[in-house]
Amino acid sequence: MAHVMVKPNESIESALRRFKKQIQESGVLKDAREHEHYEKPSERRRKAAAARLRKIAKAAEKEATR
Repeated sequence: MAHVMVKPNESIESALRRFKKQIQESGVLKDAREHEHYEKPSERRRKAAAARLRKIAKAAEKEATR
């Protein structure tokens, strides 16, 4: 569990910014978004395959510009 101690003379905005950074680094927010709704295994595989294709296409495009 992420927690932030507010330092003396520290604004709430900067403490909130540090808290948000800790949450993001720990992966809590990503995990919560993944569990918002059920995703079928076939849908998960389809998304992973699409991501692989995008990565390959991006690498090929980068190589072509060299």
